[in-house]
Amino acid sequence: MMNEVEKSDTCIVAEKPANKPAPAGAESVEPRRVTKRNTVETQIRRTQSRESVLLGLTRVRERAKTRKKEQFTGLLHHITIDLLRSSYFSVKRKAAPGVDRVTWFQYGETLEDNLAKLHGRVHRGAYRPKPSRRMSIPKEDGKRRTLGIAALEDKILQRATVDVLNAVYENDFLGFSYGFRPGRSQHDALDALATGIRHTPVNFVLDLDVQRFFDSVNHEWMMRFVGHRIGDKRVLRLIEQWLKAGAVEDELWVATEEGTPQGGSASPLLANIYLHYCFDLWAERWRRREARGNVTIVRYADDVVVGFQYQSDARHFQTALRERLEKFALTLHPGKTRLIEFGRFATQHRALRGLGKPETFNFLGFTHICGRTREGKFLLRRKTRRDRLRSKLKSLKEELMRRRHHSIPEQGKWLGQVVRGYFAYHAVPTNRASLQGFLHAVKRHWLRALKRRGQRDRTTWDKIARLARAYLPTPRARHPWPDARFRVKHPRWEPSVQIVHARIWCATSTNNCEKE
Repeated sequence: MMNEVEKSDTCIVAEKPANKPAPAGAESVEPRRVTKRNTVETQIRRTQSRESVLLGLTRVRERAKTRKKEQFTGLLHHITIDLLRSSYFSVKRKAAPGVDRVTWFQYGETLEDNLAKLHGRVHRGAYRPKPSRRMSIPKEDGKRRTLGIAALEDKILQRATVDVLNAVYENDFLGFSYGFRPGRSQHDALDALATGIRHTPVNFVLDLDVQRFFDSVNHEWMMRFVGHRIGDKRVLRLIEQWLKAGAVEDELWVATEEGTPQGGSASPLLANIYLHYCFDLWAERWRRREARGNVTIVRYADDVVVGFQYQSDARHFQTALRERLEKFALTLHPGKTRLIEFGRFATQHRALRGLGKPETFNFLGFTHICGRTREGKFLLRRKTRRDRLRSKLKSLKEELMRRRHHSIPEQGKWLGQVVRGYFAYHAVPTNRASLQGFLHAVKRHWLRALKRRGQRDRTTWDKIARLARAYLPTPRARHPWPDARFRVKHPRWEPSVQIVHARIWCATSTNNCEKE
């Protein structure tokens, strides 16, 4: 519906810059040409049917793909009532309400009227976002994560704006960026990392984590980065309003001078834009110009894993990255940033030096381990993180105790949904032992919950085993091997070569990239 033909649509073009252009945005840091604006373009001929004319967001995507140096000066008119309606239905129905306490169901009682009013305020310039409702949730390490819950109307408008901006930025983002992007998931990032470690000369792994990234985003730099491609002042004003909206904590309004709230619909895209300019472009240029050997990069939001062929490259990269991030008010987490020896030959090299097994690292819920197949070949093993497993079992145990007086079919149906959801993400090859341990712990907690229903309860382990066979799934791998799925999504990749396709991994000589 958002790509529906619109009679008022005109060409999305930008004009040539004036003789005295405005101060550059990101160009002051990134040594690139000044962004072009409003290039003169002939008017596209309109046919009677208008079917052959690229309109709406399709034309934005085509323009962004072919003209990498242009700004888009007319984007707000793409936020239509149809797009707002689609964004409303994409919001979770049972999501926590914002400061206005308006739920999804209450807003939908007069949906069309509410969307028409919201659309009118946005295009008149009368829209004002409400502050987010700040709350904290526990993390796996015992700490707490601060979330900002936006009001429902703000969520709807943010989702619609993100759809429009994605048409531009999906053509700009680099291949090793996987976090919060359409058509890309966490398993895509895991597959890319596993394929890079197995089929490229990776001997050292640098596990990076940006400390308090979402709370440290500099608003001035953010607007300069967004302004590099977006020239529509109305869209820029919306983004700045969301950043400056503030938050409500304990019934008190708190100003937000920096950061973007976790939980907002626009925050993931803004985070990707920020890291695209301050990390991705710099890292891509560094590995092409400075690296002596192969460099493999995978980034999911603020979690980054970089594989190196040489230790000297890894140390040089870490030092240069720390200086780079300081320019943009970001710092590396001292406890979560580690350089370890990891890869196909890590076990042999450490054994020659009289050291033990190679260290492990965590990425996207999995612990990555250097292992061996039955034939003695290198095998990257992935198992569920121990702290994530314990946290999940703890929450499941508490919920089982609250449901212990429900009927056994109700408990079994609910437990089956929980276990299937857990297996849907964690059931990867080499992780069967963790899945079996998780299922065994679930059955043990279920037995204890049933025994707590009364002193005369005689539930046995054999009965729980029969119930598990009836309601719970069996632990088996539900995901293919990483290189098999990666080969399907990237058909030009060949496992026989050591340097993978340049768009994804290539960081060595230009000649090797051209041969591919």
